[in-house]
Amino acid sequence: MLSRAANTFLRAAPKAGQVSKSISTPMTTRFYSLQEHASAKSAWENSCYYEMDFTISDDSSVYEAVQKFAAYDVGCLVTMDATGHISGVISERDYISKIALLGRKSKDTLVKEISTKSSNLMTASPADSVDECMNKMLSKDIRHLPLLDEHGKVIGMLSVKDLVKTLVSEKDQTIKVLSDFALGKGGHFGGE
Repeated sequence: MLSRAANTFLRAAPKAGQVSKSISTPMTTRFYSLQEHASAKSAWENSCYYEMDFTISDDSSVYEAVQKFAAYDVGCLVTMDATGHISGVISERDYISKIALLGRKSKDTLVKEISTKSSNLMTASPADSVDECMNKMLSKDIRHLPLLDEHGKVIGMLSVKDLVKTLVSEKDQTIKVLSDFALGKGGHFGGE
């Protein structure tokens, strides 16, 4: 069980780039650390999607998409139109619900026939926090978010697994800092 001071320390944290401060309100004081919190970009840089081609032409067959899912051990790909712009995403769920269950043939069906179109697509930007990405996924009951730069160009893909790993790592670091602080090892910067 954490002390009251530790609980107030954990209760709120700044967004990426904010500096340390404390806010006093009746009966509570919230303490913030100098530590920056993980962004969508940092989660993606540690993702299995980071160094792979996570895109597929929307004119490709669904069979080609399934081959790519299996080859890279991923569950979602960004679909691209003939001009190289994002047209949507295709996921394992799309394959199961729109091909397998309906008895269609994946070799005879184009990706664009079953993909989620970009007009209905939830996306993330590199500056989004991991919490913001998690909330986007939960609000739409999805497991993947394409990562778009400020010009709308696809630069990455995030999975819920990437976000969970990042959050667990962040929580582990917070526990280490608080433990070091409790043991007198200079809690704010991690002790040695």
